[in-house]
Amino acid sequence: MAKFNEKIVFVGIKGCALALDRATGREIWRTELKGSDFVNMVLDGGELFATTRGEVFCLDPATGRIRWNNPLKGMGWGLVTIATPQASSVAAMAEYRRQQEAAASSDSSRSTAG
Repeated sequence: MAKFNEKIVFVGIKGCALALDRATGREIWRTELKGSDFVNMVLDGGELFATTRGEVFCLDPATGRIRWNNPLKGMGWGLVTIATPQASSVAAMAEYRRQQEAAASSDSSRSTAG
């Protein structure tokens, strides 16, 4: 029998973490975390870590249940990257920042062209 992480795709979007069946795309579970911002996710062994709006969550990858949450008090609401011995989200965060900068540049170009 395949492990859960071989049959599931984890998605972070708009303050939610979701698990989708890899073969069908069917939603298995959805967990609302916080806000409506970008959700960064890393699977490391039997733990799924998610960050959004300046907080870190540890989720059960099979159910989406929040195991623990750390609001990182005093750190603000900035983007959070995650690195563990087996996984890293630095590349995902770099891509997100590039997209944000491109969108801001595009908006700026439109407003000066008009």
